[in-house]
Formats: sequence, C-alpha cells, structure tokens
Amino acid sequence: MPANMTMLADHAARQLLDFSQKLDINLLDNVVNSMYYDIGSQQRMAQEVLTNLKDHPDAWTRVDTILEFSQNMKTKYYALQILETVIKTRWKILPRNQCEGIKKYVVGLIIKTSSDAANVEKDGVYIAKLNMILVQILKQEWPKHWPTFISDIVGASRTSESLCQNNMIILKLLSEEVFDFSSGQMTQVKAKHLKDRYITSPIHGWYHTSLFMFLNVPMFRNVTLKCLTEIAGVSVNQYEEQFVNLFTLTMDQLKQMLPLNTNIRLAYSNGKDDEQNFIQNLSLFLCTFLKEHGQLIEKRPNLRETLVEALHYMLLVSEVEETEIFKICLEYWNHLAAELYRESPFSTSTSPLLSGSQHFDVPPRRHLYLPVLSKVRTLMVSRMAKPEEVLVVENDQGEVVREFMKDTDSINLYKNMRETLVYLTHLDYADTERIMTEKLHNQVNGTEWSWRNLNTLCWAIGSISGAMHEEDEKRFLVTVIKDLLGLCEQKRGKDNKAIIASNIMYIVGQYPRFLRAHWKFLKTVVNKLFEFMHETHDGVQDMACDTFIKIAQKCRRHFVQVQVGEVMPFIDEILNNINTIICDLQPQQNVDILKDAETVRQLGSILKTNVRACKAVGHPFVVQLGRIYLDMLNVYKCLSENISSAIQTNGETCVPNRLSLVYLICVPEVLVCLGVWVCHSSMPEVGENFVPPLLEAVLIDYQRNVPAAREPEVLSTMATIVNKLGGHITGEIPKIFDAVFECTLNMINKDFEEYPEHRTHFFYLLQAVNSQCFPAFLSIPPAQFKLVLDSIIWAFKHTMRNVADTGLQILYTLLQNVAQEEAAAQSFYQTYFCDILQHIFSVVTDTSHTAGLTMHASILAYMFNLVEEGKISTSLNPASQNNQGYVQEYVANLLKTAFPHLQDAQVKVFVTGLFSLNQDIPAFKEHLRDFLVQIKEFAGEDTTDLFLEERETSLRQAQEEKHKLQMSVPGILNPHELPEEMCD
Repeated sequence: MPANMTMLADHAARQLLDFSQKLDINLLDNVVNSMYYDIGSQQRMAQEVLTNLKDHPDAWTRVDTILEFSQNMKTKYYALQILETVIKTRWKILPRNQCEGIKKYVVGLIIKTSSDAANVEKDGVYIAKLNMILVQILKQEWPKHWPTFISDIVGASRTSESLCQNNMIILKLLSEEVFDFSSGQMTQVKAKHLKDRYITSPIHGWYHTSLFMFLNVPMFRNVTLKCLTEIAGVSVNQYEEQFVNLFTLTMDQLKQMLPLNTNIRLAYSNGKDDEQNFIQNLSLFLCTFLKEHGQLIEKRPNLRETLVEALHYMLLVSEVEETEIFKICLEYWNHLAAELYRESPFSTSTSPLLSGSQHFDVPPRRHLYLPVLSKVRTLMVSRMAKPEEVLVVENDQGEVVREFMKDTDSINLYKNMRETLVYLTHLDYADTERIMTEKLHNQVNGTEWSWRNLNTLCWAIGSISGAMHEEDEKRFLVTVIKDLLGLCEQKRGKDNKAIIASNIMYIVGQYPRFLRAHWKFLKTVVNKLFEFMHETHDGVQDMACDTFIKIAQKCRRHFVQVQVGEVMPFIDEILNNINTIICDLQPQQNVDILKDAETVRQLGSILKTNVRACKAVGHPFVVQLGRIYLDMLNVYKCLSENISSAIQTNGETCVPNRLSLVYLICVPEVLVCLGVWVCHSSMPEVGENFVPPLLEAVLIDYQRNVPAAREPEVLSTMATIVNKLGGHITGEIPKIFDAVFECTLNMINKDFEEYPEHRTHFFYLLQAVNSQCFPAFLSIPPAQFKLVLDSIIWAFKHTMRNVADTGLQILYTLLQNVAQEEAAAQSFYQTYFCDILQHIFSVVTDTSHTAGLTMHASILAYMFNLVEEGKISTSLNPASQNNQGYVQEYVANLLKTAFPHLQDAQVKVFVTGLFSLNQDIPAFKEHLRDFLVQIKEFAGEDTTDLFLEERETSLRQAQEEKHKLQMSVPGILNPHELPEEMCD
C-alpha cells in the first residue's frame, strides 16, 4: 500500500477522531482534497474517514475550529454539513447553553461574512449554506427561544447594504420553509404559529426599510420585490392598514422608476437580465397583491385611481413577449374573471337582451373592471395558445407542417387561457363577439392577415363553445364559418389553404351543440371534412379524420336516424361512398383497409373496428360477436401458435418483429374486444355460450407458450370475466389457475422489473378471484394456497405502487373472507396469522412503502381486533399462552430486534396502542405514524414521506372540487370532455 494511503487509513482516522488532541487542520484539508481530487481506492478511503468523522456525536464541537483556521472552502463546507446534521437531529437534546452558543456563533459568522460585498460575491455558496443553517436553527428556536429574531434582523439590515440583501434572502428562505415545506417537518400547531409570526412581524416595520433603502437601488430592487411579494402573498384581515400602506408606498416607488407611459413590452425586449428580471418580479408582486388584497383596495374610494394604475401595469406587463411572465399575469386575470363571474353568474338560459354590453344591472364591482376586462379580452384573443386538437402548425422556418410532438406546456397554457376567456365571455359576451368579429373581418379584408393572427383568433373562437346563449352562438358561428369558407376560396397557395382548413375543422369540432341542432349544417360540415380527407398537405388529412371522429361521437344519433328531408340514415350514405371517401387516406388514418394485401394488417384493422363498435354499442354487439366469435378464437389460436413456434426456432430476438407486425395488432385485440363486450353483456349469455370456448382456446395456449409469447391481456380478460360472472364461474377457477397461475408467477417472481404488464394483470386476476369466488381458494390444495398467499405477500412488498396497493387490497379482503369461513378460519390463523403480521410490519417500517399507510393501518387494526375480541379461538402459541399476551410479546420482540435503539417503554406504549385503538382507524393510523416518526427522528431521516398519502388525497380532492366547479360554469369544460348524458 502506498505511504499516503497508509496515512489516510491509519493516522488520519485515528487523529481526526481523537477529541482529546488539538485538531490537525492541515491533515483534515488533505483528506478533503483527497476525496475531491484523487481517484480509486484513495478517494474511497478519504470518503470513509470523513463519513466516520461526520457521524461522530462530538464532531460538531470541532466546527468552529475548522471554520476559523481552515483555508480550504471545501473543508469549511464539510464542517457546515456536520453542524446542520446536529441541528436537525440532536438540537432538542443539547443543553440550552450549547444551543445558545451555536446560535450566537452562526449569527456572528453570517454578519461577518455577508457585511462585505466582496465576500458575498466570492463565497456565495458558503454564505448560502450558512443561511440555511440559520433557518434550521430558527425552525427550532423561533419564536419561543428567540422572540426578537425579526426585530434583530431588521435592525441589522440598516447597517450594510450587502448585509440587508442577505437578510432578505434569509427571510425568504424562512418563508419558504414555513409556508411551503412545513408539512411533515413540524406539527401543524407549530407551523401555524410560525406562519402567524412571520406574517405579522415584518409588516410592522421591515418593509419600510427595504422600500426606502433598496427599491430604487438597481442591484437590490429584484430581491426587494421578491420579499414584498412574500409578504403580500398572505391574507391577514387584522392588518388591513399595513397592507394598504404597503400597496400605496410600493406603487409610489414604481411610478418613479417605471412611468405609466412606459412601453414595457419594448423595455423588456431591449433590457438586460436584471431589467428583465425586475419586470418578471413586478408581475409576481402585482399578481400576488391584487389576488390577495385587491378587494381591500377596491373598498377605499381614495385608492381607486391607484388600483387602476396597478391594473394598467398588469396589462402592460401582460403584453411582454415572454411566456413565463404571461403565465403569471394570466393567473391573475383568470382569478379576477372567475371571481367576478361567481359573484353574479350568467345563465345561458336567460334572454340575451338582458345581458351583454348594455350593462343592465351590472354589479358595481364588475362595472369597476369593465374597461380593463375589455382590453384583457383583446389580449386573450390575440395571444391564444394552440389547442391540442390542432395538428397543422407553422414551424420555426415559417413552413406549414404537421405537428407530431405534443407541446405539454402549450396545451396547459391553452387550457388556462381558454378558461379565462370563457369567464370573460360570460361577463360580457357581446364585447367578446365584437372583438372576434372585428378581427375576423380584418382577416377577410387583409388588414390583419397573417397565419399567426388567423390561428390565435380561430383558437379563441373555438375555446368559448358553450359560453354564449344558444341563439347568439348560432348567429355568431354561422358568420364565422361563412367568412372562413370565403377566405379559403379567396386565398391561393396550399399553405394558406391548409392553415384555413385547419382552423375551420377545429372550430366546427368545438361546437357539437350547434351541429346537433342544425342537421343540414352538420351534413355540410361532414362533407367538407370528406373533401379535406383528399388534401395531401401535411396534417390536413389527419385533422380531418380526428375531427370527423369527434363529431361522429358527439352527434352519433343524427348519423343513424333518418333526418327530415333525407331518404336514408347518413351512416348508410357514408358507407355507400366509403371507398371514394377514404381512397386517398394513409393506413394509419383508415381503420378499414379491405383492399390491402397484408392479411395481418387487415385482420388487425378489422378487429380494431369491432372493438370500437363494441365499445359504442354495448350488449347489442352480441349479434355481430356471434357471427365472428369462433373465427376470432381461431385467429387468436393460430397466430399465437405461429408466434410461439417462431420464438422456439429463432429465439426471443424475433419478438420485436412479431410484436410490431402481428401480436400488438391482432392477438390482444381479440381479447380486448371480448373484455369490452363482457363488461356490457348479460350474465347468462356470457357464462353459457362464450366462456367455455374462450377458456378452451386461450388457457391451454397460454400455458404451453414460451414466456415471451404469453399475452398479458389473457390475465386481464380472465379478471374481467370473473368480476362479471362472480360465483357463477367458481367451478372454473381451478382450471384457470392451473393454466395461468404458476407459469405466470415463475415469470414475475425473479425480480421487480421484468414483464410489468403480466405482473399487474396477474394480481388483478388474483384480486377478482379473491373478491368474487373466494370458496375456490378453499378447494385448491394446501401447497397451492400457500403459493397464493406468498404471492399476495410478495405483491404488497412490491416496488411498483399499483402492485403493492393491489396486494394490500387482496390481503385485506382475504382476511375478511376467511373470517366468514368458520371451518377453515382457525386453521388459517394458526398457520399464517403471525407470519402475515411480521410481513405487514416489515412494509410499515419500510420508507419506500409509506404511501400505503392507510391500508397498513386498516389491515393491522383488523388483525389486532380479531385477537382482542377472541375471534381466534385456536392457540397461536405452542406454550398455550393466551393469544393476546402472546401477540403483544411477539410484536414487541419483533420490533426490538428490528430497532434495538428503541427503549422498552416506547415499544410497550406502541404495542398497547395497537390493541386499544384498533376500533378507530384514523387514530390507529396516527399511532403508527407517531411510531415511525420516533424511528426516523433517531436516525436523522426526513419525515415528509410519512405525509405523502395525505398530500395525494388533498390533491385528488382539490381536483374533484375543481371539476365540480367547472361543471357548473357553461363552456368551461371542452365540449368533448363533457359526460355523454350532457351532450345528447
């Protein structure tokens, strides 16, 4: 071993961990440098030495020495990491004098390093770490042990500009920790207390300092605006005057810096980075303040003019050609329009004469915003983002092409703009119509003609479907389509025509309500789409097909009924001319290529057609299914055998070709079609006529095939059949299990990654049998039942969230089913109860499974309740100890073995709670979580993951509430997002 390696391994480790000697700073610097600059074993040795030092409980006592004497910034940063770990994990057990010493030392260090602007620029990373350490201390100390923190930092801010800037950064970091990251890091009571203190303290004085010292100083105005935004972002009613003063003072300063007649759009495009950042921060401040406190300013007559000025700034900033800034402004305009609408909703059933720009009975607050809202409408129409349905786009080279990649950001922006424009239309639909009509006329007469202008206008027109009174919508839409068709005739050149055609198709696809009410117009539109299907320009055919499908789905009754003035249903007319309609379409656009020479593709297309028909028709599809059922099974069997043979001959390397040409086209479609039909069919027909030949054809084939050729849809179809037929198919379960259970389990139990579809569908099948045909489990041999239970345990330990959740659901249902089977229950408990208990505790205490805490709690509570209420009559203990005492001791020993650092009292309290709280699932769950927090706190681990499930539930509930709200506002939801019953 080289000499320097020996030094690292022996001398360095001993010297650095010997706290009786003076710390050798040069040695520590060398070790740190070895970790960063050496390679191989020497680097690993240095890392091991530093890790051991960091983990030593007294390492923090060396931090001040390291920071004072080391000249190596990496060593200093390492020392700060040691200090941060102590603050996060051991602060509560340190003596108060040591806490005070650390606190004063850190504060002094921050003041010393950040008072010099040169240091701030040179040692930015080091100072940022110091700031975060102070914030960690504040989370422990403020306000109880440091009630004067806010006043202290305000006072210090007056001594130095660079110190003030850093102090504002500290306040911002504290704000983020309190308001954004407090969940799971501290109790709700403490978080609320800190929020209240943070809000009220700076309002009394700190912002005056920042306003008058720094808002007009270019290098500090951005951080000042950020801090003002933090303060403005919280609603506190008892401090109204302070917020009013904050607003007026800031506006006074802004008008001096940025006069109202400034062309902000031009100033932004010509500005430097700091100037552009200032405009973005200005948009954040105005958006935040007006959202939270706009109504407070409205109530002050003497501040109306100042409010109008703020809105003027918002409009100017909204015009900036920067998407992120526009998104910020859009958030406020959306909030304002929605708020004004909800105060006095516009009903589409009321007479249009009583609404609109005559402003009869307009609420006073809405009247205040009328002028600015008209300008916002114009802004929305002029900048409308591209909808997802539009496929014909202009690329960066100015060429009209088909879009292949979806722009998620653009789609989300469109949805937000669409919602905003719908609210704005409800507030004054006549003004929206006026703006759109004027812009359309300017397209026709050429004064505003451009692809971009036409696109944004038509996207805006398509976005307000359902927001107008039906009669107004009819009149408006007829004018729009007439003008666009005329424009299509007027313009020359394929690119121009492609753009116009794209917009016509998008608009007509957005107004199914109008099309359903006007048959002749609907027929004209569909025939126009058929014309576009012959257009060879990129994207036009695709969009024509997509639009036709959307219209056919929303107007399907009109296609199958004989309309007034017609001699046959429109669908018959289409089918009679189908060859002419589709002759120019490409394979991916036509689902019925009967003349294609590729038989496999023909079969795939025919099957897909039947799947779609089955989804639309439901049970009556049995007539068609009866004609093709046996042929479908024969196709399935033949293709599957050919695939298996090819794999056995050529190896699994042929699988990609097989998947692309055959398997993904034909074989799964057979099963998908059957699964869809089963869901809509009557039970006797399924069980008597369709299931036996299906099992005969599919199960044997699945069992005999090589793993790579086994179709996962088989498992899904079996699960669908079991769920549909329930107990009527119990007798067939052993046959199904013999064919698919063990062979599938052998495919998926090697690891957690291979065959993901098989593993998901396998457990769905297991869940279906467990729920619908549980007696079948009691009839299988004990060895096979043990295999079933093992697979359930393996499932809830799985790293795939959906598999783990399914495994827990299966186990919970299984335990409940077992309890109903008196003859089998006691034998089951004696054999498996304690094993199941051990496995559940293993996932409860596994940090990768905290999202399943509710189900863990439900299962454990149920199991402990079985013991407590004496429902387990057989002895769980060979020594004949009573079951409750035995389980208490068993669980206690289990936990002590897994977590030896826990005290006996902690374990006893926890185990006692498992019995006393098992009737109250929420309390039981919190008891579990408290125990997990104890484990994690000792280990110094993060606890936020323990609240993952609550955050997911909160987000889901918020989404559901948002959807309910959207459903209550006509036009907010895209017409193709509405439930079917609202469309017919």
